[in-house]
Amino acid sequence: MNKPLLLALGLGMTLAVHAAPESVALPLPTPQGAAPAPAGVPAMPTTPTALDPAQLADLRHRYALWQALPAAERAAVRGAAQRMAALPPARQQALREQFASQDQRFRAGWLLGPLLGQWFPKLQGLFGYLPAGQREAALASLRQLNVDQLAQLSLVAQRTPPQERDAVRAQFLALAPGARDAWLQQNVGR
Repeated sequence: MNKPLLLALGLGMTLAVHAAPESVALPLPTPQGAAPAPAGVPAMPTTPTALDPAQLADLRHRYALWQALPAAERAAVRGAAQRMAALPPARQQALREQFASQDQRFRAGWLLGPLLGQWFPKLQGLFGYLPAGQREAALASLRQLNVDQLAQLSLVAQRTPPQERDAVRAQFLALAPGARDAWLQQNVGR
């Protein structure tokens, strides 16, 4: 994993840390000599009343995702945010621009935290477009996996043809936690 991207994740997640469900994270003051926001990037409104309903819903969604992260992952994100804040302003801006230039699906995956965010591009085929009724169960199942299991599941996801994804995902989500290793080993070779 590219450390600068993890640091950028930390900065983005830090905004979610400070947002309460009914409040808004205000932008940090710009340090002296910091580069202005790139052209075309809308500025974050400075008052909750300036937010449109979509922005407010997005902040609430990000906060809910933050709250769902395990404590260890929240600590990792806070550490990344501190490392990001310690960088020179020009380097911070470069990292923000690098992260912003990534595909939206890639950026959205990082909202799931450092562990799932790292694997999300490879899991996207199976878990990127879920019916609303499967989202919570899928996220809970994915959070229970260790790194080796995520690596195996990413291979299953990459090797599963699009027309079989719904069936494979349903099989995986129906598994008891103790049956996942055997299923993963059986399905990695597909």
